[in-house]
Amino acid sequence: MNRRDFLKTGAAAAVAVSCAPKDARSKAGMTSDEGPEAMIYRENPRNGDRVSLLGFGCMRWPMIKGPDGKDIIDQAAVNEMVDYAIAHGVNYFDTSPAYLQGLSEDAAGKALSRHPRESYYIATKLSNFGDSSAKASIEMYKRSFEQLRTSYFDYYLLHAIGHGGAAAYNKRYVDNGLVPFLLKEKEAGRIRNLGFSFHGAKHEFDYFMELEDSGQMHWDFCQIEMNYVDWRHADGIRNVNADYLYAELSKRGIPMIIMEPLLGGRLANVPAGIARQMKEREPEKSIASWAFRFCGTYPDILCILSGMTSMDPLLDNIKTFGHFKPLTEEELGFMERMAVEMKEYPLVNCTDCKYCMPCPWGIDIPGVFQHYNRAITSGTYAQSPEQKDYAKLKKAYLVSYDRAVASVRQASHCIHCNECLSHCPQSIAIPRELDRIARYVEDLKQDTL
Repeated sequence: MNRRDFLKTGAAAAVAVSCAPKDARSKAGMTSDEGPEAMIYRENPRNGDRVSLLGFGCMRWPMIKGPDGKDIIDQAAVNEMVDYAIAHGVNYFDTSPAYLQGLSEDAAGKALSRHPRESYYIATKLSNFGDSSAKASIEMYKRSFEQLRTSYFDYYLLHAIGHGGAAAYNKRYVDNGLVPFLLKEKEAGRIRNLGFSFHGAKHEFDYFMELEDSGQMHWDFCQIEMNYVDWRHADGIRNVNADYLYAELSKRGIPMIIMEPLLGGRLANVPAGIARQMKEREPEKSIASWAFRFCGTYPDILCILSGMTSMDPLLDNIKTFGHFKPLTEEELGFMERMAVEMKEYPLVNCTDCKYCMPCPWGIDIPGVFQHYNRAITSGTYAQSPEQKDYAKLKKAYLVSYDRAVASVRQASHCIHCNECLSHCPQSIAIPRELDRIARYVEDLKQDTL
């Protein structure tokens, strides 16, 4: 049985279950409006692949301390999550040599290789940010085969092209001969689909579409950042609205993979006022489910990635995609209102990707930003001495900050070396944001807020 037949058989079985008579569903303990759990699949119009609408992003594997005290991936937990995901219909797994400081691919390979190769799709990337020479890039490419324990990649991406436009793209992939090399690898069957992931401004995205239109490059698929905030309210200078990206890719028939549907988890833990409005509408649904349903409502989306760190979000996501309900027009309007409200909060646009790490000066950049964002979204953000419970909120922030981030790794130690700036896909002015948080902390300590 080939891959397509294998996956279609699994999808057909899921459809057969979902079409069971109401009395059979009742006997199984299912409500008549939800029916049994069955993963949603979408067909890649270019090759017939049946891809689960929920994809497993491998950038946030669970971590534990190794014997030497260093962070390592919890392989047992990864295996358990991958087993459960595959058993419940997830068949798209996305990783990169850059994720988790080089540890992600190996963990994914160990977990996935325990399953039949035809039962899942592997997506990985050429993440040649530091050394884009042909030698180093090809070595990275070949090492990914070893790490992932496979003889071919289903979906292979030029990683995070956009920032720097044509010049950066040519340096990383054209001038060094990588594009012809990868096209030959595709002809040989070691790459089934060749695409790119994008972070950047409108004019930079337009350049890559011009390559497609002129025939200089054929993109089999594209990975974009999309969520209900970035749909119409992205930066606009360093990042482009997702509604534009979607329209341009859709009219060219280029399948889309979605990254950051939860904005690094921020849309799973929204401010209390927004959460209350969502819960009033869907009390039994999670906050995160709104964000996933938003992305899945658009029909040309092939797969939506979620970087799940434990079984809890995996279980919730399986529930969301196993009983998937697209948003109505009225609900889409509601999500737009929530996006506008989200923009009013002074959050740092960090998605916790950790590309900025390790910091040469030891600062826990994502840890600082995530702690700050959590305080804002949870409503425990001390804003002024006139605020109710200000003293209590002030103490809680300072104590929790010291617990979350070691003092030697806090924002105040930034020396503006700017090493992190070129690595951030969100183009965050990291030293400036660290300064802002450091000033906030100092103002709390000195009662000068």
